[in-house]
Amino acid sequence: MKHAYIPRTTTYNLNPGEELNDLRMSDEVRPLYEHVKKFIRETVDPMSVEFMRLAEGKKDRWSFTPEQLAVLQKAKDKAKEEGLWNFFLPDDETGQGLKNLDYAYIAVELAKNPLASETMNCSAPDTGNMEVLERVGTKEQKEKWLKPLLAGEIRSAYAMTEPNVASSDAKNISTTAKLVGDEWVINGEKYYISGAGDPRCKIMIVMVKTNPDAAPSKQQSQILVPIDTPGVEILGPMHVFGHDHAPRGHMHLRFNNCRVPKENMLLGEGRGFEISQVRLGPGRIHHCMRTIGKAEKALDLMVSRGLTREAFGKKIAHLGGNLQIIAQARCEIEAMRLMVLKAAKAMDVLGNKEARIWVSMVKAMVPERTCKIIDQAIQMHGATGISQWSPLGEMYQDVRHLRFADGPDEVHWMVVGRHELSMP
Repeated sequence: MKHAYIPRTTTYNLNPGEELNDLRMSDEVRPLYEHVKKFIRETVDPMSVEFMRLAEGKKDRWSFTPEQLAVLQKAKDKAKEEGLWNFFLPDDETGQGLKNLDYAYIAVELAKNPLASETMNCSAPDTGNMEVLERVGTKEQKEKWLKPLLAGEIRSAYAMTEPNVASSDAKNISTTAKLVGDEWVINGEKYYISGAGDPRCKIMIVMVKTNPDAAPSKQQSQILVPIDTPGVEILGPMHVFGHDHAPRGHMHLRFNNCRVPKENMLLGEGRGFEISQVRLGPGRIHHCMRTIGKAEKALDLMVSRGLTREAFGKKIAHLGGNLQIIAQARCEIEAMRLMVLKAAKAMDVLGNKEARIWVSMVKAMVPERTCKIIDQAIQMHGATGISQWSPLGEMYQDVRHLRFADGPDEVHWMVVGRHELSMP
């Protein structure tokens, strides 16, 4: 017996008149976009060369030389003067007031130089931390921590991941915070805490369990912990593919009866997951936006290498399946770009909570596919691709670790799959 096919009602139907499908950059932001590209080309790129040169021969790997900080600060001051500062805060008087969609275009350009984001005060994890403080911080918390972060005077870290539990399920977090008098007493262990090794890091947002008897989604809280608080022990750096990423680093921390004032609690006890929704949308999609830029750079390097080297009587680009690899990389980049733009537009139109499916889609897809493109660029470079003569090795490390840092691929695929199954 034949059954008539009845299509499901999904949220992905193409409607030409729907605002969600208009992915154009705002006309008023285009001059800013061009300004950013020009600033990176004329100021950040040459500064970056000097910044790396000034690091040569330094005795303490876990520090910046005064000369490094001076050239970086000069570029930051120029960025401020030219109005190129704090792009990441959408629709807010403390930032540029950009829509997520507009920022998506700019973030791609920021990714093409590793110091561009910091030069314009748009670096992770500060971006997510500033957004949290802006949205849920008290007046006193903003004055003490948000103000210097917005000014680019200090750096910060976000401490959630733990070595002894599956942290991809945040309900497993075991670091505890107990209220004793007017202080929270914190005990536990965290690892891969990015930026905590940076000597300029002054404040951490720490995910803790405050009430194990509450409902599963109400047990967690987020607390501000100055990194120099007694009881905060930095055990050492965690390595990424054998590299410690000094001087910023991804640190292994232990909290030993660490005490912070009661007023350091963010938003309220048991509201840690609410806060996560504030940072997990924009903060996480920023990585996807920047990753598109890395994929573009990898393809540029692949094409350049393919057209300037010969083997077996042909340009490398024309050997074997390399021409198809280059073509497929371009197709993948354009597909990723459209997906990221649509996820950004979904946040603008639907709000962060309703757009989480779109965010999960790009979080699962973009780093995975970009890793493949970078890997192919490495292969086309031969041994040079994994050497210190090429940026590709570091680019691969960076993008590959995102597939854990922003939640494992499997969790994002699970979110999308569950949503698909829930539609009639």
